[in-house]
Amino acid sequence: MSGASPLAPRHDQARHWAKRYRTEIAASSSTVCSTLIAFPLESVKTRIQSYPDGFISCVKKIWGNEGPSGFWRGVLAPLVSVTAVRTVSFSVYQKAKYKASSFIGTVTGKEEPLLVVNKPGSVPDISTVACFGMAGAAAGLASTFIACPFELTKNAMVISKQIAATSVGANRNPIRSSYQDKSTFRTAKQIVSNCGFFGLYSGYRLQMIRETFGTAIYFMSYESGKQLLVKYQGVNSPTSPLAVALAGGLCGIIGLVSTYPVDRAKTAYQRACLEQGRGRPALVPRVEYFKKASYQGLSVAAARSALTNAILFSTFEYVKKRINALPDPHERRRAGE
Repeated sequence: MSGASPLAPRHDQARHWAKRYRTEIAASSSTVCSTLIAFPLESVKTRIQSYPDGFISCVKKIWGNEGPSGFWRGVLAPLVSVTAVRTVSFSVYQKAKYKASSFIGTVTGKEEPLLVVNKPGSVPDISTVACFGMAGAAAGLASTFIACPFELTKNAMVISKQIAATSVGANRNPIRSSYQDKSTFRTAKQIVSNCGFFGLYSGYRLQMIRETFGTAIYFMSYESGKQLLVKYQGVNSPTSPLAVALAGGLCGIIGLVSTYPVDRAKTAYQRACLEQGRGRPALVPRVEYFKKASYQGLSVAAARSALTNAILFSTFEYVKKRINALPDPHERRRAGE
């Protein structure tokens, strides 16, 4: 008599569901891996954006005041949120790019962009870039609602000690010292207590602009970069490991640089909301491109983004390729009927 639970999924069922949801499985597992590895750089970047400082100085302060664990302070919120956001984003993107490809093919009367991309030796053109951009924008827009409260909670945890340090003397304010030494859930609860439920969506408009515009550029850069690298490598596989890693790192930098002033304005605005509590700051920080102050902490953020996305896409493509190689018993049964 077998000791296995009748409720446990059979191996053939597990393989079938893995293949059906391969994008979601690959996106979530690769996000967990890349987030944990690169989070210390994300933590330093957030602190520099909120309270301008040098990289070395910031690292020393974290190490001296909080110890090694300070570099991973607030990691749970982005681990949950970024995994959810990326899973939604990649899932929407995969579906949207086929819709966009079909739409562009119908409107132009030419070959669909995705058919062009999959031809060996092909290079990016207007139709392929537009296809990936449209799908990326849809993915970014879809993920904003989930991303905003989690990212605000993460920021509150990361800069909690810096916010509290401003609550002294004439500036003493109990709200500013209320975010210290709290778990992810308790920090979110404190934000609701201080700012109301919709306080979790402070900076939503700036977040939506960043996600929509940034994700469009992100996927355009990744897909086009990978296509060019595969061509010049002279390989037939569209998921060559070297091309995937380099394109991933490249799209991380390009996507970041293109939206960095928006991200900095959003972070500054969210910090002001956290410090003030209910109500809104009188002045929303301006999004200013090509000004030195708007790129504070960019080098740290670029290193973090390149590392994160090289790991993310390498793991994503590897996991998806392994799942695709699994035999699907449902397909075998249909073929035998």
